[in-house]
Amino acid sequence: MQITGIHHLTAVTGDAPRNPDFFTRTLGMRLVKKTVNQDDTSAYHLFYADGEATPGTDITFFDWAVKPEKRGTHSISRTGLRVAGEQSLQWWKKRFEEEGVTHGDIVERDARKTLDFEDFEGQRLSLIDDGGAGEAHPWERSPVPAEHQIRGLGPITISVSDLKSTDLVLTRALGMREVRGCRSGRAS
Repeated sequence: MQITGIHHLTAVTGDAPRNPDFFTRTLGMRLVKKTVNQDDTSAYHLFYADGEATPGTDITFFDWAVKPEKRGTHSISRTGLRVAGEQSLQWWKKRFEEEGVTHGDIVERDARKTLDFEDFEGQRLSLIDDGGAGEAHPWERSPVPAEHQIRGLGPITISVSDLKSTDLVLTRALGMREVRGCRSGRAS
């Protein structure tokens, strides 16, 4: 099997009414679908993506009453979202300041400019400069100008206490490759 990218990433929100405001108004993503979780019909399932709901641009949320994440291992520790260029990162940094979004400085990580930030629940995210590579499908009703809109999913960082079994699944079963080695006993 050859995996060419990540189709979507699913997370959990403990605040379904506030989640769409952050992802559509603050981040400018399109709410593609609001449905119920097929395995737990008491919970919503929210889908956000680009203007055409292109595979590889979806981030989805299950609505479950949860406490803020307990940071540590055995979890996705950061979700990357792609934007087209350092000018977009500068634009986003200013927007985050205006919107009161917790964020860091623009840094270089894995040879790409990156801006780390958190959503209102403390979920760790990053905007990654993809250099404008590939097609983009802006959402015409986004509050974010087309040239600065989120273009899709980027690197997803996971934290595990023992890399061995996770490495087997990622590299042998899914055909992924290591980009950055282990640091402090953790793999990225």
